[in-house]
Amino acid sequence: MIQIAVVEDEQEYIDIITEYLQRYEQEQNTKIQVTVYRDGDAVTEAYKAQFDIILMDIQMKFVDGMTAAEEIRKKDSEVIIIFITNMKQYAIRGYEVDALDYILKPVTYFAFGQKLKKAVDRLEKRKQISVLVPVKGGMLRFNVGDIYYVESRGHNLIYHTSDGEYTSYGTMKSVEEEYEQYGFCRGNKCYLINLEHVDGIKDKCAVVKGENLQLSRPRLNGFMQELTRYWGDLK
Repeated sequence: MIQIAVVEDEQEYIDIITEYLQRYEQEQNTKIQVTVYRDGDAVTEAYKAQFDIILMDIQMKFVDGMTAAEEIRKKDSEVIIIFITNMKQYAIRGYEVDALDYILKPVTYFAFGQKLKKAVDRLEKRKQISVLVPVKGGMLRFNVGDIYYVESRGHNLIYHTSDGEYTSYGTMKSVEEEYEQYGFCRGNKCYLINLEHVDGIKDKCAVVKGENLQLSRPRLNGFMQELTRYWGDLK
């Protein structure tokens, strides 16, 4: 299920975009859940990193799409944002909030379908890599994108994932060596963090799904550099 927010203040375009999403859903044999917001303030007030893709009008009456996107990025570095606008010069500013793309009005289904497929392909790419994790009595397979961070706790490794916590064994060093190719980075001696899920840095902590994970002084600069490089690679 792909969670998509449509942020648009014109009913005409709300109807067009929802119709296009239904058509795409049928053609691609996928499931999409759509939530509509009629202004930027509505989506930012309700935002809890619950969407995969946001289709955002830039020009709206109260809070414009660029301002709303800036607020959303403070909470969520992962969500894919596509701007919808009738003025190309506004859309070019999208790089400031790491927007994937933009769609010019009037919106045609051909252009819309291409941009949406690009976004969906990015989602799939995030989820397609899997790893095996040893647990008591066997092994578990996780999609890399479902692992938020790995914590060293006593003699165990705790995997914090989208499905909960799982206890494993091994050394943090060996896990770090295996996972660094997937965009994981050490925040301190206890945390190996998936950069995909870092929403920002606050008070020398990495903000991951609402948790503040302390970054040690020796690792802070290196972590920031890796995070900046990771975000740059997503553009």
